[in-house]
Amino acid sequence: MALPQEQLVLDMLAAWGDGSPGCRPDIERIMAAFAEQVVWQLWVPGGPVIRGRAALRQEIERQMSYVTHNLCTTRQIVSSARVVMTERDDYCVNNGVPMPHSMVAVYELDEQGLICAWREYLDTADLARKKGVALAEVGGPNTGVTGAN
Repeated sequence: MALPQEQLVLDMLAAWGDGSPGCRPDIERIMAAFAEQVVWQLWVPGGPVIRGRAALRQEIERQMSYVTHNLCTTRQIVSSARVVMTERDDYCVNNGVPMPHSMVAVYELDEQGLICAWREYLDTADLARKKGVALAEVGGPNTGVTGAN
């Protein structure tokens, strides 16, 4: 059975979708997990940093314009009272291209138990290859490929 801080993260991840073609992220369910001053770093190192709930909502809506079939599959989850870490196998279709990818995400919780910081660690070079971008164009592996998410 998941601890409350783990369940918050698992519920938020489930709200992204079930991987089916018609399923879309439930933005209200996702947003309910986040503190007003949330900070989301899309990939570490070097990825864009989204600050605040309004910007987070805007980024999710932007991604929804070209990403479908979202599915977050948690392989492992560990936590302390204020930090939750997940190892995941995620799937989406990005502009018609299937983009399975593995990642680790770290979530920090505030005093109210809401996510106030979210960092994702993934191989952006792998995503670039799947999108057909040559590594020479992006400076090599793990360089923060723009548009990889």
